[in-house]
Amino acid sequence: MSSPVATHAPEALCASGLTKRYGDRVALREVSFAAAAGELVAIIGPNGAGKTTLLSIVAGIQRPDAGEVTRLPREIGWVPQQPAVYSKLSVAENLRLFARLEKVPDPAAAVARMLAQTGLVERADDELGTLSGGNRQRVNIAVGLLAEPPVLLLDEPSASLDPRQRARLWEFVRAQAARGTAVVFSTHDVQEAERYADRVLVLADGELLFAGTATELAAAVEPVGSGDVVGPHDFETAFVRFLHERGH
Repeated sequence: MSSPVATHAPEALCASGLTKRYGDRVALREVSFAAAAGELVAIIGPNGAGKTTLLSIVAGIQRPDAGEVTRLPREIGWVPQQPAVYSKLSVAENLRLFARLEKVPDPAAAVARMLAQTGLVERADDELGTLSGGNRQRVNIAVGLLAEPPVLLLDEPSASLDPRQRARLWEFVRAQAARGTAVVFSTHDVQEAERYADRVLVLADGELLFAGTATELAAAVEPVGSGDVVGPHDFETAFVRFLHERGH
């Protein structure tokens, strides 16, 4: 797991009482959480838990039926699960296009900065469609960082990547957090959440069931028998048991 963020780190984002309904179905029910500058926060939960809905509301893509977010959408970098970049354009052309769309004050400097941060300077003129899945996702995240937002939201950022690509992607994301960016990401890989997140949020049926460290979640699970203790190296078992104990 990544190193805990210092308790004195300033708050970068606060979401309060977020509720979203689709007809009679409640997709989110009064969800509140905060993220500090430089903190990595993972959102985990079963399919249909409301993870993408929560992120899209925080990003300003959807409007909540109730609740509020302290940041304006322009202050938040949003990276959806489906890449928004263009495969027929080069890496640099994609970055220049989105820098203009984001109305970045100095597009050329922003593109140069993100090429350096992604380690793709030598691939700047390559068509995006020729890159590996990992490199394409790094460009996708770079688009979300062009305006240097204090908060970055990632929806399943490593879902289609192989283990080596995932490792390189998280190295990049953690470097952004080390620069002070608050990163909130959703994932179905609970071991990924344990490894990289400072805190985890557990969503199920639109409700926030838990917010804390992976170690605290494991400690909250009741043993099923004598001597049965869920340890820090069995987070997935702890997570499944946690949901089961709460009727999910």
